[in-house]
Amino acid sequence: MTATTPAATALSGTDTVLNPATGAAAGEVRWTDPADVTGVATGLRAAQREWERRGAKGRAKALARFAVWLGDNRDEIEKLLIAETGKSSTDAAQEVPLLIMILSYVIKVMDKALVPESRPAPMAALAIKKISVHYRPRPVVGVIAPWNYPVANAMMDAIGALAAGSAVLLKPSEQTPLTAELLRRGWQDSGAPDVFAVVQGAREVAEAVIDNSDYVQFTGSTATGRKVAERAAGRLIPCSLELGGKDPMIVCEDADIDLAAHAAVWGAMFNAGQTCVSVERVYVLDAVYDKFVAAVVRDVQALQMGAGEGTHFGSLISDAQRAVTERHVNEAVAAGARALTGGECPTGPGSFYPPTVLVDVDHSMACMTEETFGPTLPIMKVAGVDEAIRLANDSAYGLSASVFSRDISRAKDIAVQLDCGAVNVNDVISNLMCTTAPMGGWKTSGIGARFGGADGIRKFCRQETVVVPRTNVGAGGNFYHNSLKALGRANKMITKMALSRPRRTAK
Repeated sequence: MTATTPAATALSGTDTVLNPATGAAAGEVRWTDPADVTGVATGLRAAQREWERRGAKGRAKALARFAVWLGDNRDEIEKLLIAETGKSSTDAAQEVPLLIMILSYVIKVMDKALVPESRPAPMAALAIKKISVHYRPRPVVGVIAPWNYPVANAMMDAIGALAAGSAVLLKPSEQTPLTAELLRRGWQDSGAPDVFAVVQGAREVAEAVIDNSDYVQFTGSTATGRKVAERAAGRLIPCSLELGGKDPMIVCEDADIDLAAHAAVWGAMFNAGQTCVSVERVYVLDAVYDKFVAAVVRDVQALQMGAGEGTHFGSLISDAQRAVTERHVNEAVAAGARALTGGECPTGPGSFYPPTVLVDVDHSMACMTEETFGPTLPIMKVAGVDEAIRLANDSAYGLSASVFSRDISRAKDIAVQLDCGAVNVNDVISNLMCTTAPMGGWKTSGIGARFGGADGIRKFCRQETVVVPRTNVGAGGNFYHNSLKALGRANKMITKMALSRPRRTAK
C-alpha cells in the first residue's frame, strides 16, 4: 500500500490518499484496471436506453432527488473535500451549493431544451413536408475531471449529460479520487438508475474512458487537453475541453479601488489560486497604481493560510504544484520583480505557499505568461487602456478576464476588445454562476463550452432530422417511374422557385 503520487501513470491495487496540508490519511482508493473500463461502459450503455426512454420529466425527478441528497449530506462531502485536498473550510463550502444551483436550473429547463423543434420548408415546393429536429442523447459521455474542485468539476458537466439522457463515465483525478466515490454513492442512495459510474486511475484509465465513450468532456491542462483531443479525433467522437488560463484584470483610473483590490485578492487567492478563472495578472493605470497596490497589500496581509476551519485558503494540491508557484516567484524576483508579501515557502508540513504580491513585473517573466495555479498576484503598471488591452491579449490563453471602472459603458467597450470567452465587469469569477451563458475558452484555453442554457444540455446530444409528409399529394414526383416530361416540369418548377426573388414585406 502506497500513497498516491501525481507522477504515476500506471496505478494498480489499493492506495492511501494523503491530505496535502497535513499528511494525514484521508482514505483509500482501489484503482481500476484499464481493461475493465470497457465492461463498465457496456453496462452504462445497457442502462442508458431505459434512462433515455424516461423522457426529460422522468429524468428531472431523479436529478431532483440527487439534489436533495447533496443538501442532506453536505457536511460529509465537505469534510472529505478538506481531507483529500487540503482546502480551507471556506473554500470547501463553495462546491455543493454551486452544484445544487446548477441542478435546480437544469431541472427547470431540460424539458423545454429537449423538445423537438419544427423547421420551416426552404421553398414552397417542400411545404408538403413537415420537418422536425430531435435531440437524441449520446449514449455514454466520458467526463475526465481535475483535482481542484473534485465535486463541482466532476458533476457540473455530468449533470447536463444526465439531463440529456446520456449515461456518464466519470474519471476523477488520481490526486482526488475519494469524493467521486461519495458522489457515486449519493446517486445510488437517491434511487437513480445505474447510468453514472466512476473509474479510478491515471493516464491509461483516461485513455480507456475516451476509447469507450461517445463524447468526452475534459477539464485540465492545455498539454493534456491536446492529447485528449487527438485521441478523440482518432475515433471521430466530439470533445469539449476547458483548459488552462492566465486571466487578466484591468483596473482603470476611475475604478473603485477598494472594490478592485478586494476582488483581485479574492480572485487570486481563492482555493489557493487553483482555479481556472482565477485572477493571474493585473494591469493598473499609472494614475491609481500606487493606491491599488497599497490596498491589495493591506488585504493580503489580513489573510490566514491553513487547513480546515478559521482560514481563508489552504494548501496547494501537492509539492509539485507548489514548486511551479515557487519557480514563477523566484524567477520573477531574480529578473527584478519585488515580492511585497510572501515570496518564500514556509517551513513545516504541508504543500503551503503564502499569498504573494509581485510588482515591477513584465511579460518577460513566467509569472505573467505561464499559468501559475497558485496564490500569487503579479501587478503591472500601464500608461493607458490601450496598453492594458494589448498586454491582456498578449497571451496564448483566453479563458476569462475582468475590467474595473465606474463607467459601465466604457468597461463594456473594453470587455469586447479582450480575446477571451468571458469578461466580468467590476467582479471576478462571477461568470461561473451564469449557467444561462456559455463558459468556454479561446485560443489554447479550450474548445467548446460548458453551460449556455439549453446548449449546455444539447451539447451532449446528436441532432436527428425527421421529415414526414403533410399529404400524399405530389409524393414521388421526382422518382424514376415518372416520365421524362413530368420530371422536366418538376425540375423547371423547383428551379424557378429557387431563383425567384423573395416577396417584399409591408413596412
